[in-house]
Amino acid sequence: MNKISVPRLILYILAPTAAVSLSYLIAGHFCSMPYLLLFCLLGTVTLVPIELGIILSAGKKEYGSYTLKSALEGQGKISVWKTLLIAFLFFSLAGLLSVFVAPLENKLLEPLRLALLSRLPAGFDWQNIDYVKNFSKPVILITCIYYGIFNVIIGPITEELFFRGYLTSHFRMQNNFTPILIAILFSLYHFWLPFNNIFRILVFAPVAFVAYKKKNIYISICLHCMCNLFSVISFVIAVLG
Repeated sequence: MNKISVPRLILYILAPTAAVSLSYLIAGHFCSMPYLLLFCLLGTVTLVPIELGIILSAGKKEYGSYTLKSALEGQGKISVWKTLLIAFLFFSLAGLLSVFVAPLENKLLEPLRLALLSRLPAGFDWQNIDYVKNFSKPVILITCIYYGIFNVIIGPITEELFFRGYLTSHFRMQNNFTPILIAILFSLYHFWLPFNNIFRILVFAPVAFVAYKKKNIYISICLHCMCNLFSVISFVIAVLG
């Protein structure tokens, strides 16, 4: 196995997020579509190919062919119902954190968030539902559909294979803190959503640890998809309701 050093770990994390964040920041100043749709499209052509490319390249070195096995190496088997049950328990925890932790974090960082957004076009504020409603109905529907596809399927599965699969298993220092460290870096890598790090860490660090100990990445994949599905449903109801 090709172990990942600390500098290479940082590079692997910074490369995809820098690509999507910089392209989003630049394109956003010339955008004529909802910025959420813009980000999902840019994520599809930058973040996803880079992360999957790193995994596939590692697979070529380790197995002789371009494969995702490097992200799934050493995974144990747990029944589907047990995987879903564990994921749902963590999803319930995420719900509690969204009620008791997220609002406090948002309130604490609100002045900083508003100061940053005041220097950017209105579309960069994903909480500005009225901005999205100004677009035509077909554009809004396309935004909702592609946001659902990217945020519930493409994005979380790719990120879980990359962070919880490849990076966690290949990091040079292997101990019980490894999945926690990767979870913290995973939260910080969200440059495009920089004001929810405490909430994200508290949601994903515990499930990352359990997935690491049980050698089952599918637990964290299910949780990630569940959390993002909730976000998509909330957005769709707010925009179309």
